[in-house]
Amino acid sequence: MPRRPVQRRHRLRARAAPRSREPDTGLRPVAPALRTAAAYAWRLLVVGALVYALFVVLGRFHEIAVAVFLGLVGTALLRPVADLLARRLPRALAVTLTLLGSIVIVFGILALIGETVAGERAGLQREFGAGIERIERWLEQPPFRLNPEALTDIQARIGRFLSSHRSTLISTALSGAGRLVEVVTVCALALFCSVFFLHSGDRQWGWFCAQLPVAVRGRVAVAGRAAWRTFTGYTHGIVLVAATNAILVGVALYALGVPLAMPLALLEFFAAFVPLIGSPIALAVAAVVALAAKGPVIAAVVVALIVIIGQIEGHVLHPLVMSWAVQLHPVIVALSVIGGAIAAGVIGAVVAVPLVSALWSARQAVRRTPA
Repeated sequence: MPRRPVQRRHRLRARAAPRSREPDTGLRPVAPALRTAAAYAWRLLVVGALVYALFVVLGRFHEIAVAVFLGLVGTALLRPVADLLARRLPRALAVTLTLLGSIVIVFGILALIGETVAGERAGLQREFGAGIERIERWLEQPPFRLNPEALTDIQARIGRFLSSHRSTLISTALSGAGRLVEVVTVCALALFCSVFFLHSGDRQWGWFCAQLPVAVRGRVAVAGRAAWRTFTGYTHGIVLVAATNAILVGVALYALGVPLAMPLALLEFFAAFVPLIGSPIALAVAAVVALAAKGPVIAAVVVALIVIIGQIEGHVLHPLVMSWAVQLHPVIVALSVIGGAIAAGVIGAVVAVPLVSALWSARQAVRRTPA
């Protein structure tokens, strides 16, 4: 009789004891925080590698990538006009009128700028010559106190360099002519893409989605619509920001009497498409022109203009116009611009922010969509 409780205790201990134990390797267990950080780290590495590979491919086939990107930009800008005309006209005629009108406007602006520069050519030569002399006198005075002979020697060296490297300059000019042909080809391909994107972009996207497996077809369609909405909003926003900056710069430079006010305003318009760094570079060029043509006082006013317009763009225009279209932190925008510039040059810097924004919107839309 007394043996039964003892046997029962042995059975209870056998049940309570673990059946198998992990081998003791002598290593401490990994902390949960480190395990979570490692899991996120390799995912970030994979995403970074994919983004880098994408930019490398864009850089390798940059002519086609730029043409398609410009076609998408033109579609985002002209689609509302084409849709409005298509309410009363056939779709093909509405697209034709929209594209022809936009081409006429662009060439009209370029012709006006060319006529302005040609009309100011003689005065510009005199102003720049006098401006260079003023800069030399300014550098000879305190606090720089440069030797006048050093400045004269610099001019002589520049002349000797141009004469000795004439063949190099000619080859550079010929390569520039080749670049011009490349630019014309890219613009023609972009126009060709815009025609079909405006006329039947929805049907093309529907055909693409129809080629995918049924299990992912709906999620891809949702992601594509979200990415296009973000891209369209970004394009409208950046064009509005660029146009506002160009108008402010043009009016200010014209009021200050700085030559080439309209071309510099156009430079500011295109530079604004590179976030964070484009506008300061364009305004720095305007400051150099003001220094050469009008002296250090006007140049200092232009530098103050750089600061004011930068504050307006950073604290008023971008938060109001871009926040509803691009839900990205400024740090992500800066990293995207720098990463795109490293991977594909100026093209990558321009494409980086809309591409990252569209991908992020597609991801958010897919997460909200039930599987």
